[in-house]
Amino acid sequence: MASPSTVQAAKGGSHGEARAAQLRAANINPRTGLATDYLNHFNEAIMLLEMIPDMPECADDFLAWQPLSYAEHFMASNFKARDLAIEAYDAADTKTRAEFDRITDTMTSILTAVGSAMRDARQDKTRTTLALEATGWVKPLVALAGGIINGGTEADIETIMAS
Repeated sequence: MASPSTVQAAKGGSHGEARAAQLRAANINPRTGLATDYLNHFNEAIMLLEMIPDMPECADDFLAWQPLSYAEHFMASNFKARDLAIEAYDAADTKTRAEFDRITDTMTSILTAVGSAMRDARQDKTRTTLALEATGWVKPLVALAGGIINGGTEADIETIMAS
């Protein structure tokens, strides 16, 4: 079944095709209206968490990481088409966006909770354990969010979560 964005592009004729081309050129999926650039926000946190076991002082860098909504991320970024990314997100299919938001909210909750626990931790070993656990939880969710951005099906999502 075609997504609403694809259907809208087909109905819009050349205007819809031009819009889809504009979105593709900006690295925004024209079918979903979402951009993978937002996942860089979470990948940054993962990268910092992955450094903690070898360099415990990197915990301070992770603790400086701040959660950002989709719009906040793009407003704070140098992404060339940031206004288009926000506009496309706002116009995205509500079911797709709700599922995407649910996953990114879960990642944000995990990373925020781990940050709180790390602030309370007294030993590097505890921070390392927290970092390893959080990485194991968040990485599959980033892949899941990427699947949604790229128009993945439920079967694709189940495959990602099973790995």
